[in-house]
Amino acid sequence: MRSILLAGIAGLVFLMSVGLETGPAAESESVKNNEGVRARIAADYIYAVIEAGRMAYSRYIVDRFNQDGTFKVTENWKAEKGLLLPAQFLKLSSSETNSKGIGMRYRLSSVWPLNTDNLPRSETEKSGLLEVLRNPDEPFTWIVQKNGLWYYQAIYPDKAVSQTCVECHNQHPASPKRDFKIGDVMGGIVIDLPLGSRFRKKPDESIALPPEVVADYVHAVLESDRTVYANHVVQHLENGELLKTSGPVKTGPQLMLPAQFLKKVSQIAARKSIGLEMNLLSLWPINPQNAPSNEFERDALEWVSIHPVRPFVRWTRAGNVRYFNAVYPDYAISTACVECHNQHPTSPRNDFKLNDVMGGLRVSFPVK
Repeated sequence: MRSILLAGIAGLVFLMSVGLETGPAAESESVKNNEGVRARIAADYIYAVIEAGRMAYSRYIVDRFNQDGTFKVTENWKAEKGLLLPAQFLKLSSSETNSKGIGMRYRLSSVWPLNTDNLPRSETEKSGLLEVLRNPDEPFTWIVQKNGLWYYQAIYPDKAVSQTCVECHNQHPASPKRDFKIGDVMGGIVIDLPLGSRFRKKPDESIALPPEVVADYVHAVLESDRTVYANHVVQHLENGELLKTSGPVKTGPQLMLPAQFLKKVSQIAARKSIGLEMNLLSLWPINPQNAPSNEFERDALEWVSIHPVRPFVRWTRAGNVRYFNAVYPDYAISTACVECHNQHPTSPRNDFKLNDVMGGLRVSFPVK
């Protein structure tokens, strides 16, 4: 045990000596340089991942299997052994994120909800929902004090991204509105960012959040999407012996693997062109594209496999822009993950167990 501890300390000293900044080093530099991510930009990053998860599930899972009749998409998905609705997927993902206790929270809201739990919780929120309905290109934002803490709140449009969304709302007996079309704003996604309490006056939208906190928020949403997909889609269907996961998603009635779903969410979010990038990494990748591409990624993967309690972070620069990078441990969260890696013919490693660190998830964004 002592030799392992000494080796870990030696490794940390080495990494710091070559300029690879671990968590505490990056935090102190961000404070020293007064750098941070504006609350509006942080909310944009979070929304990009939420929207990408909903779109990936709606278009590449729900629409695909609903159209060919493989599965019924139903709000009673557990009893009927079908697929949960896109809104249910988002609600489960938000519950998973909110349960982590990281401060940031998000939820669905609408002036025409099927579920009354999604009604607006204040007049300001109701006004914001109506505003994003009129102007869906901009979020509605405000700062409010609750229980002694200031919060930055933002409402982004929740759009009908698939025919399944439209049909459900237009045909549901409890729906207050039944003329939705694809692309319509059906409600909003409310994001709460805690700012703190120690302000002499009400904070404004220029306030910045520490980059490591923003990275934690982004990672939490992405991890929650993958967890919900793995447990409530893949595992749910495989436990019922209804469907098997597969590598190629385009051939036969087979599901994307959890890693493939996460990668698809990352790709969709990157299309927003807001500077946020996410990608899977591994020292033992099945997909060669997930192998580390530089020394930082190799060191980060080794670090999170040994010290999985926190991410490995580093600042980089491209021209005049500095980037904050964090690599989080990527766990085997389901038996599907374990079986795929242990049985795949091209897998470099075949002794994974549930909850093992299988690789890393890199989150990167500019800090101006």
